[in-house]
Amino acid sequence: MGYLLPTDYVNFGLAPDTSDDWITVASSLIETYCRRISLNVTQYTERLRLTAGSQTTLLTYLPLVAVAPATTPLVSVQARYTRPRRGEYQGAIQEEIWWAFALPGSWATLDPTTIDWVEDGDLMFPLNVMGLPYNEVAVTYTAGLSVIPDAVKSACALIVKNAQAQPGMNVRSSRIDMMQVQYFSDSMLDTTVRTLLRPWVANRLG
Repeated sequence: MGYLLPTDYVNFGLAPDTSDDWITVASSLIETYCRRISLNVTQYTERLRLTAGSQTTLLTYLPLVAVAPATTPLVSVQARYTRPRRGEYQGAIQEEIWWAFALPGSWATLDPTTIDWVEDGDLMFPLNVMGLPYNEVAVTYTAGLSVIPDAVKSACALIVKNAQAQPGMNVRSSRIDMMQVQYFSDSMLDTTVRTLLRPWVANRLG
């Protein structure tokens, strides 16, 4: 799905007869740069380690968004106690307790509504009834843009303009060659485009 509709073309500086191929390619480059399959609301699953001593972690794709009728973006959450990493050991007795709960497949299912979250991707997990900290979680959640903002639409239009300005690409065709697009991708995603898209680039993936 393109991030610009035909009714948006003129408002964002494109000719009204712009080919849909240009928008499709520009939208694909946006998704590649942001390291995600779509900027629209999408479901993701991640397996993460928790920050030692704080019971927190940061999800990769933002912003988090709850899909009605749900009140939380967290679809399902599992947690477990794996062998502590170097620097996380708290003493022989506690280590043995942790390892006892770190058997393969010993995941505990958590109620997503008991986990604190904010739109910027931070999650905070509770301790279990024994007071032991979780140190690994598997989270399925929803994140993305319910409404495509003008910044993304502007970036899409700028990519199309940059592409059309390339001597090797300014040709009329029923389909734009993807190899050619990738070759010129650095010049099409200029500093302005990258600045506009910065809020939606995936965490930990660049």
